[in-house]
Amino acid sequence: MAGLSLKQAGNPRAFAVNHGVVLRLALPMTAAYLSVPLVGLVDTAVIGQIGIAALIGGIAIGAVILNILFTTCNFLRAGTTGLTAQAFGAGDEKEQQAVLGRALMIALVIGLAIVVLQKPLIATGLWLMHVGPEVEGAAGDYLAVRIWAAPFVLANFVLVGWLLGVARPGTVLLLQTIFATLNIGLSLLFVLHLGWGVAGVAWASVLGEVTIVVLTLPFVVPLLPAGSRPSRKRVFDRQGFVRIIAVNRDIMIRSFSLLFAFAFFTRQGAQFGDVILAANAVLMHFFLIGGYFLDGLATAAEQLAGRAVGARYRPAFRSSVRLTLIWGFALSLALTAIYLAAGRQFIAFMTTAPEVRATAQMFLIWAALTPLAGVLAFQMDGIFIGATWSSDMRNMMLVSLAAYLAALAVLTPALGNHGLWLALLVFLGVRGLSLFLRLRRREPETFGEAGAPAVSS
Repeated sequence: MAGLSLKQAGNPRAFAVNHGVVLRLALPMTAAYLSVPLVGLVDTAVIGQIGIAALIGGIAIGAVILNILFTTCNFLRAGTTGLTAQAFGAGDEKEQQAVLGRALMIALVIGLAIVVLQKPLIATGLWLMHVGPEVEGAAGDYLAVRIWAAPFVLANFVLVGWLLGVARPGTVLLLQTIFATLNIGLSLLFVLHLGWGVAGVAWASVLGEVTIVVLTLPFVVPLLPAGSRPSRKRVFDRQGFVRIIAVNRDIMIRSFSLLFAFAFFTRQGAQFGDVILAANAVLMHFFLIGGYFLDGLATAAEQLAGRAVGARYRPAFRSSVRLTLIWGFALSLALTAIYLAAGRQFIAFMTTAPEVRATAQMFLIWAALTPLAGVLAFQMDGIFIGATWSSDMRNMMLVSLAAYLAALAVLTPALGNHGLWLALLVFLGVRGLSLFLRLRRREPETFGEAGAPAVSS
């Protein structure tokens, strides 16, 4: 079906989806997304050279709190990608620009609100994490600096989401590479050479976020032709805002639930002591790196699924689901094999603390299995974001969170930190399976057919 010509397809907006199309989108985005955990990895490794477990734990706690603030708002990236890709598939250039304008306005309002409310937000976050005084002090130093980047972080979410929606993954790769290089260089300078400690890592991130927004604008402006500019009335269209807010609301609830699960994971690990907290922080980078590898394919699924929905072209949608799943499972198997083979060396690179190294090695097997447990969830997220089936994402996430909390209640008392990691794998697996089952009903509803499901079993 993917090989049909446009004339044969009977749809002027029809397009082919094959392995080459998927990889041309996925490979640049995989490399771009890897810059995010790479920065976190270097930050942890730089602080790890000091050899104090409490400082590593402080970075982990601070990152969790910021994830709740920032990554909960990642709906701005995901929602912008889905809505822009659908306008792109429909050939509506004015709506593409209108989506960008609406999303940037929402990002600015939320970002400024975070800055204004920073003191109660940080205090509440540290209170909820319930960690020791040394870890709390390090986390507080980190957060007091990083939070000032909020408006720029959220604006970057929108700009990246929009570029992905109009199929510009190469541009995103270039910009994220610049961001990662700058951030890493500044972290090394501020911490190892100037001795700024945890605050140095935070300042590196702030300067990186500000710079990348400024550098992105020259790439976006040429893609906004004057002849396709929407009117002010269209940009401020009530229904347009209602749609973007509804999609973003559902994705926000989904993202908040996801981050709550990981925050709860970190908090539960903290109850086992600073050494296990630090070991889990090191091992979580296995999951993050695997996740960002898989996110490249998930982003390809977002753009292709959204474009197919906008074009009303079902064959492209089906091919997008099938091919991104094939590549996703192949990649997750490779990642698990690499983690099992080289995990001990990776842990040794991350920290010089002997007790943290030994503890992390005890739980390595669980971190190595996270790509396999999570691959279906990542790919289904991409499909559902592109199709803007946001209410289903929200509902299935809540189901998965309930399963996770139930698993924690049973497994952690019996197995300790092993049970904590096993519950995380349950959470990832339930997310993927529940969305997959929902996909088999939603796809025919969206494309107006009551026939076969999108993915054959």
